[in-house]
Amino acid sequence: MFDIKPKKFKKILVGVDDAPDARAAFSYAVDKAKRDGSEIGIVSILETNRVNIYQALDKDYVHSTEDDLRKRLNDYVQAAIDYGVDPKKITAIVDQGDRPAERICNHVIPEFKPDLLIIGSIGKNGNRNTVGSQASYMVKHSGTSVFVIRTDEVTHYE
Repeated sequence: MFDIKPKKFKKILVGVDDAPDARAAFSYAVDKAKRDGSEIGIVSILETNRVNIYQALDKDYVHSTEDDLRKRLNDYVQAAIDYGVDPKKITAIVDQGDRPAERICNHVIPEFKPDLLIIGSIGKNGNRNTVGSQASYMVKHSGTSVFVIRTDEVTHYE
């Protein structure tokens, strides 16, 4: 017989946006951080590929978009605090780039140094047997343990 010893993670990183799967990943990550007494990094990526050339040249547009993202991220931080996670153990991270998965793997993870990445996944419509391309990329390239959280809630999200 052997002893069951669940791994406790010291530093958890969770990727968030407005999608239902990301909210489910966030909920799991916050609960895990509270149970383990872990630090938690909450990351959101400002996707610059969704900005047209005129918007990119308008510093006010980019600044207001980043401000909106930071406000949403602060809502996640407050939710974690309300759930009981120590505020001193929470880090809000905003990053920018064309490919969120690559930004997280190549920029955020090396800086934050988590021992667990928690992400959500929405598969393609009609195919719930595969994970999405972003989640798949992070599983392959993160260099750390990864939990992929899926939801039963299927909604159109773009």
